Amino acid sequence: MSHESLSATSRVGRENQLFNDKGARLVAGCVVLNSTYDQVLLISSSAKKNKWVLPKGGIETDEAEDYSKTAIRETWEEAGVTGELIGQLPVVEDLRPPKEWGKLTNDKILNNPPRSEFHFYEMLVEKFHDIYPESKERKRKWFSFQEAIDELNGNKRPELVEILKNSRIKKK
Repeated sequence: MSHESLSATSRVGRENQLFNDKGARLVAGCVVLNSTYDQVLLISSSAKKNKWVLPKGGIETDEAEDYSKTAIRETWEEAGVTGELIGQLPVVEDLRPPKEWGKLTNDKILNNPPRSEFHFYEMLVEKFHDIYPESKERKRKWFSFQEAIDELNGNKRPELVEILKNSRIKKK
């Protein structure tokens, strides 16, 4: 997908999004790495501006044949980055309970399906764009491996920690 084919606006809504046979939302995104593999790009969460996450979003019906299209699109929309995909990471399930469940016992959490199924790719950054669909809503920042792990753990995002640990970022 070339930069020229990327939209100037973000896709919104969930009516075209895909779910697996367990009811988990299919999500794709990128671990965006710098050229020396010692930093990862995180973006501010849309819901909580002071929390940092990896760029990701729902896979839609027109992307069902190639999840990397979603990863590239979401990374463009949320982080304003284009680059080369250099690898696909193992699938990770988000086992956090759905937001509407509130506080539940561990037994109830263990007996329910995953919230999301994450399909992540590694992207080697080629260009930062100043203007991108969510440039007014999100911040972006480079983090070392340990800084990113600390942020994601602090934000209670164990599934994103697992994804980052599986990437080729230098783990020093």
